[in-house]
Amino acid sequence: MKKRVLVTGGAGFIGSHVCETYVAEGYDVLCVDNLSSGKRANIAHLLDSEQFQFVEEDINHHEAMVALFSSFQPAIVNHHAAQKSVVTSLEDPLHDVDINIKGLLVMLDCIKNNPIEAFVYVSSGGALSKVIEGQEKSSEEDAPQLISPYAITKYAGEKYLAIYAKAYGFDYTVLRYANVFGPRQIPDGECGVVPIFVNNIVANQASVLMTYPDMPRGCTRDYVYVKDVAEANRLASIQPLNTVVNIGSGDEIAILDIYDTILAIFEKEVSIQIEGPRAGDVKRSVLSNARAKESLGWQPQVSLEAGLLALKKEMALGV
Repeated sequence: MKKRVLVTGGAGFIGSHVCETYVAEGYDVLCVDNLSSGKRANIAHLLDSEQFQFVEEDINHHEAMVALFSSFQPAIVNHHAAQKSVVTSLEDPLHDVDINIKGLLVMLDCIKNNPIEAFVYVSSGGALSKVIEGQEKSSEEDAPQLISPYAITKYAGEKYLAIYAKAYGFDYTVLRYANVFGPRQIPDGECGVVPIFVNNIVANQASVLMTYPDMPRGCTRDYVYVKDVAEANRLASIQPLNTVVNIGSGDEIAILDIYDTILAIFEKEVSIQIEGPRAGDVKRSVLSNARAKESLGWQPQVSLEAGLLALKKEMALGV
């Protein structure tokens, strides 16, 4: 019998690519999404597949989640559903806790009476970065800064998962993503800086760079292409590591350099204005991906430039 995987947030930007990968690998996939930020259009091409089904539901609806676990009986849970905005977490920390903590606990509670083999939990390498100095990179063992409610809930989620995995006897992998970019990304917040810049540049509209006074080219980030991220999820489903794994390029790049790269690829000249920093922003973030290479057998295949060229091509095709 084919393995069954339940993907929360599966109609979202990253989740939809993960669902595609699972279907291509022969899994039976149940995608659960309340469509608060996900879109049916992201999974429309999967709906005709006998291996894929979609249920519009909120992960905080406990009775509905229990019923889905009971009927579908997943072997793997892939948890992408989340409140993902640092700014929103600062403005409404109760909402952040409701989704990122309560939602996770609902999923974990469902496992008590519906045993699974493995759990893939999505965390944040950027928000949980240590203070970067010199040429160093943030590793999984480093103490995170925890300067936003979002970072705190993601870190707490990792700890809850480890406790429940031991109590209920399943394996798990925590994937700490760097800044993911690629097709279907929503242009909102820091995580959506690439589509924000792309949309503005294509429309010949000025963008805004929010940064600290001592960082004239903007905060630095680590960017990883969405299809590489989907591959990390595939590998984590096959060989769970029962630990935290950074999923990033290992390359540190200033946000203004991202902007300049997009200008060059789209052959445009559009201005950008500099403003003060945004509350909760980590100044520098770059992830060591040594563990992902050594233990998961994963490494990024698509460079920033290649990913942006692919994104430009898909935009031209209207994908």
